[in-house]
Amino acid sequence: MSVNSNTLSQRKKEHIELCLTDKVAFKEKTAGFEKYEFKHYAITEVDEDKINFTTDFYGKKISYPFLISCMTGGAMEAENINAQLADAANNLNIAIGVGSQRQAIENKEFNKSYKIIRKKAPKIPVLGNIGAAQIVRLNNIDDIRYAADLIEADAMVIHANPLQELIQHNGEPNFKGLLKSIEKIVKVINIPVIVKEVGAGISKGAAERLLEIGVRGIDVAGAGGTSWAGVEILRNGGKLSDEFWDWGLPTSYCIRTISKLKSDYEFNLIGSGGINNGIDAAKAFALGADIAASARVLLQELNRSGVEGVQKLIYNWFETVRNVMFLTGSNTLTELKKSKLVRKEKLY
Repeated sequence: MSVNSNTLSQRKKEHIELCLTDKVAFKEKTAGFEKYEFKHYAITEVDEDKINFTTDFYGKKISYPFLISCMTGGAMEAENINAQLADAANNLNIAIGVGSQRQAIENKEFNKSYKIIRKKAPKIPVLGNIGAAQIVRLNNIDDIRYAADLIEADAMVIHANPLQELIQHNGEPNFKGLLKSIEKIVKVINIPVIVKEVGAGISKGAAERLLEIGVRGIDVAGAGGTSWAGVEILRNGGKLSDEFWDWGLPTSYCIRTISKLKSDYEFNLIGSGGINNGIDAAKAFALGADIAASARVLLQELNRSGVEGVQKLIYNWFETVRNVMFLTGSNTLTELKKSKLVRKEKLY
């Protein structure tokens, strides 16, 4: 179904407004991090001052293994948001993603809302973004190249969001030929392709199919953070049933199971979906994530405290991760992944 530019822009505006609230959180399902405890190591000899978080992310060194996740673009409000988030990412030397670039491909009116990110952050990894519903109808691969070139992207994210498209008013829940479309893009563009969900998670089976066709990154975007089914239900004035509000695989489950594919494939595993504090981030790393990512909580912090607030929040999260590493006897994040978590029920 064709959606005009004004409708897309209004949709993005409504998404921003709803994500500035807590109304769109999952109701009962969580990301699952609370089900784990770290194994305290009383005889730790870790020197906290020597812990180094520097990470290689698609050819660029970042100071913390963190991604300000894809949020917005293609609306008047988005330019200012993206400019401020890019400032924060640039100052921290971390990665950042843009929101869906469908609007940029179909209408150039709001291209500044995307281009501002690279202008503000010239040296950090910037991720492009296009929806699965768009690439299955793609007639010209040059559209993807255009989207990537617009922001000088270091990688391109394809967001697979079947639940959101299913519920969204004027949604496009037709993903026929998706894997073939992704494979075609992987083969012809000269930057890595990442596939992410938007809150319902990616299973190990789905991740393996994607890695088989050359995808270089999996962003689990699991259940437990923002319910995009909830977002669309609220956008429709609550007229839709909320039976799918809590649909999806918890983030912790996705990370834990997909990380097992590391023995067979080389890829970045991004843990997102309900990463709301430093302990969540530390548990995501311990379960196998290479990069932690967050969106809504950062958008809310930006709204409250501006760029400095976002920077301080992320910095403090990694101070917490540093403390966790000290208390678990982990000199590196690789060591943190070596059986440093225990399921709570095994403690009693």
